[in-house]
Amino acid sequence: MSNVGPHDPRDVTILGEPAASDRPADPGNEGKGEIHLVHMYPREMSIYGDLGNTRCLAARIRRHGYVPVVHQHHPGQPLPETIHLVVGGGGQDSGQVTVEQDLQRRADRLRALAAEGVPMLMICGMYQLFGRSFVTVEGKRVPGLGILDVTTQGNTTRMIGPVVLSTDFGDVVGYENHSGATVLGQGQDPFGRVRHGQGNNDSDGTEGAVTGHVIGSYLHGPILPANPRLADALIGWSAGLATGRDFEPEELDDEVAAQAHARQVARLLG
Repeated sequence: MSNVGPHDPRDVTILGEPAASDRPADPGNEGKGEIHLVHMYPREMSIYGDLGNTRCLAARIRRHGYVPVVHQHHPGQPLPETIHLVVGGGGQDSGQVTVEQDLQRRADRLRALAAEGVPMLMICGMYQLFGRSFVTVEGKRVPGLGILDVTTQGNTTRMIGPVVLSTDFGDVVGYENHSGATVLGQGQDPFGRVRHGQGNNDSDGTEGAVTGHVIGSYLHGPILPANPRLADALIGWSAGLATGRDFEPEELDDEVAAQAHARQVARLLG
């Protein structure tokens, strides 16, 4: 039943994850079903703590009674045969250039997965690469996948600080740290509207982008532990794809996260 290859020595340790969580469950121990989660380029494109999103998703998948199978995708590897959820993080411009060729080789598969409704969360650098193009501050044009209709221009001035957004998932909090200024194409929905912070470009009041179940955002933090409702939306979509049934969530105790979220919103918005 496994379509998972041998352990890759390039895999990054995900704190809190069991050593065998990159393997399918033993027969009869799949719980409500297996959810195959792929983290794209954890070494090159997760330098701002975005690996915490993978940790959060795997932990919550397990707490909801499903079995996470966590794949780490590295340049030169094929993508796993089975994929229900994809995440990617931020990195330096050099990291984006490093993964560019591999990402283009996986482009058709990733576009097909997005069209099939596979949920994806792309943060910062990977958000930019899921757009139409990214132009580095030195003027090098890095083509994107075009899954999100956005274009990004690198700048010398960084946009840094805490953020509060209004989104379809309620208020979302996080921390932005990016020099790229992103512009949405005509008709492209933003992920959220900025209530505090700078967002895509510090001028139009938008943050991120969303198409179907694909979300791009500049919010680090990482974003998912601070916003459990968003995490469960991604898990719910992936659970439906994995099992063919509606998401069957458990009652989770998110009191600590809820208090932290509420205090952050109150502190920033007054």
